[in-house]
Amino acid sequence: MEAVLSMRHARDFSRKAFPVLRKPEAEDGPRVWDLVRSCKPLDENSMYCNLIQCDHFRDTCVVAELNDEVVGWISAYVLPYDTDTVFVWQVAVSEAARGTGLGSIMLSSLLRRDACRDIKSLQTTITRDNMASWALFRKFSQARGAVLKSQAHFTQTQHFRDRQSTEYMVTIDLSEATRLAA
Repeated sequence: MEAVLSMRHARDFSRKAFPVLRKPEAEDGPRVWDLVRSCKPLDENSMYCNLIQCDHFRDTCVVAELNDEVVGWISAYVLPYDTDTVFVWQVAVSEAARGTGLGSIMLSSLLRRDACRDIKSLQTTITRDNMASWALFRKFSQARGAVLKSQAHFTQTQHFRDRQSTEYMVTIDLSEATRLAA
């Protein structure tokens, strides 16, 4: 356990065990729920929500497991009205695995899945004050030569009754990045 706590850089993975990335199973729901709850400022969903994500959306969700501990989680789904777009609901990385590049590694793993074979765009929403998420998605788009665009989507007043900050829709056009790389 102590070796896991000392991980701080992506290069550390070459010297230490690398988390296993896999599709979640329903039994992972409670461990995912615990991880999300420990990753402020992420919104806590019900344990039932995480259970449904692990079961019904397993093809587009990612669990990172190290030494039988869930250290990373991505919940995502292909938009039902736009099957070229995957929406990333949450990215959670345990404190023990932060700074290792695990978030980007999980996103890349997600996009290599059969369920994401035809994906041309990645979307997520982020509040202005969630610096870790902004850094992750900016780094992810830059690594692919893709442009990251954002605009207010769910607003504090109109959608959240002033109980939560505005969520900005972040869109990364992966097809444009592929075209520019060719």
